[in-house]
Amino acid sequence: MEKAELGRRIYATAHLTGEFLLRSGQVTNEYFDKYRFEGDPLLLDEITKAMVELVPPETEVLAGLEMGGIPVVTALGRHTGLPCAFVRKKAKEYGTRRLAEGADVAGRRVTVVEDVVTTGGQIVLSTADLRAAGATITDAVCVINRNDRTPTPLTEAGLTLHALLTPEQLTAG
Repeated sequence: MEKAELGRRIYATAHLTGEFLLRSGQVTNEYFDKYRFEGDPLLLDEITKAMVELVPPETEVLAGLEMGGIPVVTALGRHTGLPCAFVRKKAKEYGTRRLAEGADVAGRRVTVVEDVVTTGGQIVLSTADLRAAGATITDAVCVINRNDRTPTPLTEAGLTLHALLTPEQLTAG
């Protein structure tokens, strides 16, 4: 499916208007409810099929961030064949007590997977935690980058963001 068609389908499925407070603290009148496209298995499959080309070829593990990155990374792993890690915002205090569940990230080239990026704050925090666990990370991929370029916090953290879509590509028709 072409990006233009994906943009139209995501818009039709997930576009909301009103007043919304973003994680970054910004307020917007337009919002894309990521859970609406992540909860549509056929649309999510098409989205992640298109994202395969964004994954750097040297990637050994895909790391999806809690919570929205988890369905994306799972579907993307299906299309790439790469193992997946599921990254918590903080390590759980029981059981394995791990920050990243699933595939081991230590000593491996990891690409972070997120759904929607505004400032990239959670990617920066999780990347620091994953690097402390021994992962090598230079790239992140996302479904939607709400910006026209990689947000400054990501570049300052040594990351390149590869986005499937930008707001200009999300249209009603």
